[in-house]
Amino acid sequence: MLWSTLNQTVELGWDFYLPVILFVGLIALAVPVWAAIGSAAIVMLVMSGDLPLSLVGESLFTGIDAFALTAVPLFILTGDVLVRTGLSRKFLDVAEALTCFAKGGFGSATVLVCGMFAAISGSDAAGAAAVGRMTIARLVESGYPRPYACALVAAGACTGILIPPSIAYIIIGLVLGISASTLFLAALIPGLAILISILVTNIIMNRLYAYEGGGMMTMGEWAANLGKALKSGWYAFIVPGIIFYGIFSGRLTPTEAGATAVVVTIIMGFILRTLTLADFPSMLVSSAKVNGVILPIIAFSAPLAEALAIMGVPQGFVASVTSLTEDPFLLILLMIGILIAAGCVMETTPNIVILAPILKPLADNIGMNEIQFCIMMITALGVGFITPPLGLNLFVVSGITGESILKIAARAVPFVLTMLIVVILIAYVPALSTTLLPEIYQ
Repeated sequence: MLWSTLNQTVELGWDFYLPVILFVGLIALAVPVWAAIGSAAIVMLVMSGDLPLSLVGESLFTGIDAFALTAVPLFILTGDVLVRTGLSRKFLDVAEALTCFAKGGFGSATVLVCGMFAAISGSDAAGAAAVGRMTIARLVESGYPRPYACALVAAGACTGILIPPSIAYIIIGLVLGISASTLFLAALIPGLAILISILVTNIIMNRLYAYEGGGMMTMGEWAANLGKALKSGWYAFIVPGIIFYGIFSGRLTPTEAGATAVVVTIIMGFILRTLTLADFPSMLVSSAKVNGVILPIIAFSAPLAEALAIMGVPQGFVASVTSLTEDPFLLILLMIGILIAAGCVMETTPNIVILAPILKPLADNIGMNEIQFCIMMITALGVGFITPPLGLNLFVVSGITGESILKIAARAVPFVLTMLIVVILIAYVPALSTTLLPEIYQ
């Protein structure tokens, strides 16, 4: 294939295609993503000769030598401690009290608690597992079909990477050189829009199929019920309060906010006597396993990104696509399609480190704000997590319930469609991503 750019002509040969084929083959064989990326990067470097292999080791370490990345294990650990201390159940109690007056109240409460959990852990898979264990059985008891209950949790858990603080925004900020705090602020409105779209979809589905009753409560009863829930669980909101106030006020960096949240959550666990020293080994091992999946991917993606840049792949991709059409409307749709498809088959981290450097030049070429591009990219990847039949969250909820993935996927379609509407709005309405930002970013 011959890609022409303004300054050069890029001809891709087997030094590009063979590593790509190798990467796809290894992923299909269920080889860990970091190993597949590393193998493809090394083969590409050997075949192209563009970068000495002696520099690969240095590249691996410089790829993860970033202060911002220390926030990732801290937010992961905070989410784990939150579950072990039982504070996550307090979120559910308050969410249920908020929505119990309406028909379909517990379904709405499930979506809200997904958003609350997202505001602390920053991980969709962790949210799907934690919230799923708490709510799916009760959703079924409330009248929801089991596959639909699973789909509801899978959709709600997508907010894990969409509502700040989010691990995904930390990583894309690192890859593209953008402040994570800026991205957190920009993602607030889009993240809430996704949450609202899931809530509205569940309400509509509940109206159509009468899954769950409710709504027989007076305003006084509702206020009393909510007051009781807040009285018994108000302290659980100290943790997200610290994170949000610290980051958005500028008093704390994401790393400092994550560290503070870990310490406060652990102290609360000791005070409530729901956490003991004996819990620490398993808790730390659990968090380390999750972090151990993310960091090697980032590390091995660094030499791959360097090789692709030297070969001119990002610039060539832009030239190739714009030679077909220069219509920004169509190019944005193309990017959304690529991102959703990628989100179906791979986790967020490899998608970000591989696709962000390739797609950002295309976004720049059509005049898209870089902040808007980041928000669109992460949101589209989030939609991919429940897009049938390979969405990651579908597998998570299937794993904890034993329900058929195909049945869950069929029930997830309405959520995919409404979330897709939000993605399109984010892509074409810059104000959704930049309204809360200083004028310099607008």
